[in-house]
Amino acid sequence: MIRSTQRFRSPAPPSNTGSLDGVILVDKPAGPTSHDIVDKIRHHFRLDKVGHGGTLDPAATGLLAILIGKGTKLSNTFLGSDKVYEGVMKLGEATNTFDAEGTITATGDASTVTEDALRQAIRKFTGDIMQLPPMVSAVKINGVPLYKSARKGIEIERKPRLVHVYEFALLRFENPNADIMIRCTKGTYIRSLCNDVGETLGCFAHLASLKRTCSGSFFLKDAIKFDDLMNMHVEDLHNVVIPLKRFSPSATMTQQ
Repeated sequence: MIRSTQRFRSPAPPSNTGSLDGVILVDKPAGPTSHDIVDKIRHHFRLDKVGHGGTLDPAATGLLAILIGKGTKLSNTFLGSDKVYEGVMKLGEATNTFDAEGTITATGDASTVTEDALRQAIRKFTGDIMQLPPMVSAVKINGVPLYKSARKGIEIERKPRLVHVYEFALLRFENPNADIMIRCTKGTYIRSLCNDVGETLGCFAHLASLKRTCSGSFFLKDAIKFDDLMNMHVEDLHNVVIPLKRFSPSATMTQQ
């Protein structure tokens, strides 16, 4: 569930980082929002320009690209890249947010669901899919995030969006929990996929946990733990920042 973001009201004084421009691959823990992570890094290292390359829900973990200095101009590159996620789908319960952060809205008997039946249901959600954004999401309708309307109990009409799921794999099934892996295009809601699979099976389902393992050509295995990053000194950032020259020549030229 989307939570309010704590913002630092007074900017920290700029640090002496020289021309520190690029990307830090961070392994985000569960709990803070993506914006929380950005704010904490900006404040801790006293940086002027910090952004991120794709939101993760507060409860989600994994790869979060932190953009530093002129690296913030790479935002669209990361936002538009394909993603890979691993997670756990729990059968037998639907929630109002489609994930474990929400309130249970319906329950069903998942005890008779077989691995074969689950695999068949999952196959229906590969390829091109028209996906309806969940009400509890940051998608804006008429300039207002959907989650703000959801908090007031207002249901907003949404238009389905085209996404593409390259692969939806069942890694392990121990009823009612299913370990899954999904490769997909930007803007794909994994919790919506889990909810849809549950409806297809007739037993309901929601996303119990989620971890992003890949964004474009960058991988979680190469990321630094957030706590480890926050224990570093600003002069050590040069050891973890991916410089702009590591990106395509055209992208690098736009940063000049």
